[in-house]
Amino acid sequence: MAVPTIAPGKTKIGWIGTGVMGSSMLGHLIDAGFAASVYTRTKEKAEPLVRKGAKWAGSPRAVAEVADVIFAIVGFPSDVREVMLGEDGALAGSKQGNILVDMTTSEPSLAVEIAEAASKKGVWSIDAPVSGGDVGAKNGTLSIMIGGEKQVVDALKPCWDAMGKTIVHQGPPGSGQHTKMVNQILIATNMIGVCEALLYGYKAGLDLPTVLESVGSGAAGSWSLSNLGPRIMQNNFDPGFFVEHFIKDMGIALAESKRMQLSLPGLALAHQLYLAVQAQGHGKAGTHALELALSQLSGVNWKKR
Repeated sequence: MAVPTIAPGKTKIGWIGTGVMGSSMLGHLIDAGFAASVYTRTKEKAEPLVRKGAKWAGSPRAVAEVADVIFAIVGFPSDVREVMLGEDGALAGSKQGNILVDMTTSEPSLAVEIAEAASKKGVWSIDAPVSGGDVGAKNGTLSIMIGGEKQVVDALKPCWDAMGKTIVHQGPPGSGQHTKMVNQILIATNMIGVCEALLYGYKAGLDLPTVLESVGSGAAGSWSLSNLGPRIMQNNFDPGFFVEHFIKDMGIALAESKRMQLSLPGLALAHQLYLAVQAQGHGKAGTHALELALSQLSGVNWKKR
């Protein structure tokens, strides 16, 4: 099956999901010259993209029926299954030669299942989860981790270039999702360190922005410290990435680890701490809201510090 040539002005993009990251990502594709149709469960969330030139479609199937390449970035594996494989999903509306691209962080096994189902219909399927949060999505600097046929991945380069900065093909279907699990495991324990360190600095009476000047560029530096540390200091816990979605990701990583007979106690600890964040009512906050749970453990009211 020949891989289609993908180019602005020629290729029609379909997009499913306009959350914290999806809206910016599709916006970059439109800015790059791609015609687009869009679907999201809450139509109002797509209005800025419609004003930008995207056409509204009433379902994932309807998106696929008018598109050549269909992207999805939704919440949970169950959502991915529905919008990709459901009766009214993107695969049902796809024609031979279409390309499905799931950019949700989801289960590696589901990525393989979608690829196998798509292949039976003459449709290509790519799993391409991303890292970089709302900042990376807005700036078009996401890291995109990709699983699927290399020739299809290479053909999608104009799309990747519009949305991301670090674009790496990891291997066959499911490889992108496995790589994202590596990413999430790294972030999980790093966020504990970031939040505990800032809590310590505050309790010691230090000026936290001044502390960040010293530690942010040294061996202790990290993306989370540089980008989320200032938000924590400002008591801004708005989501760049939802706590509830991070819990989902860690759950997938723990399940995969169990399947591979791996013991990952650091990840398990982070998962438990984030369950506490959610139980305290911060499931819709950003991942840096871990600071609130850790502060509560020590009797510190971070929001009133």
